[in-house]
Amino acid sequence: MRTAFFIDGYNLFYGLLANTPYKWLDLPALLTHITTIENPKSKTAKIYYFSSPVKPELASRGTQSKEAQDSYIRALKACGVSITMGRHTLEPAQAPRFVDKSTRPSRQDKVDIWKLEEKETDVNLAVSLYRLLSKQQALNTEDQIQQVVLVSADTDIGPALRAIKEDFPHIAIGVILPHREGIKRGAPGTLRNQANWMRTIVKNEELAAHQLPDKVPTKKKPVFKPDYW
Repeated sequence: MRTAFFIDGYNLFYGLLANTPYKWLDLPALLTHITTIENPKSKTAKIYYFSSPVKPELASRGTQSKEAQDSYIRALKACGVSITMGRHTLEPAQAPRFVDKSTRPSRQDKVDIWKLEEKETDVNLAVSLYRLLSKQQALNTEDQIQQVVLVSADTDIGPALRAIKEDFPHIAIGVILPHREGIKRGAPGTLRNQANWMRTIVKNEELAAHQLPDKVPTKKKPVFKPDYW
């Protein structure tokens, strides 16, 4: 069962990897491991990763955070992962003042803020997912994708999965929620309802067992695991 993976990098990082020692994750190895458990016939064919560049001025470690992300992206490319980057916007805005949880927000009481938004990632992922399957009929049968797996808990992708289920009913749909064990989170119905199978957590032992080597060779200079990771 030839399988294509579509990964929301932002969702993956903050849902599964932030504040852990597992950020140098070998995505191809981990995803192959999980899908083989779900269906031993699964075979990893393509992996697509979608994210946006870190803004150093808002990152916890400034330029170090940007350099770490760049290193990881290079490492993923060396492993055959296709990368699509969106963008962040940072603009002045206003938002209702927070007083306490029992006080409702008021449009008459606003404060100035910096509004940070990730742009294009969800759209890039959804469009790429649908276009991949739209082009399958032109391929030889042995080259066609039989399963797509979404790695995200973002319900905004739900309509894309629903369209795939309706338009390509022969395609199996899997969802891996980037949730760590020990943190209780619900499984979004908008994703579960479209999936043939869903993995709701990724165990720490699985993350630990699927890490990239500290030095990853590339066609140019090797890429090294960031020191603080």
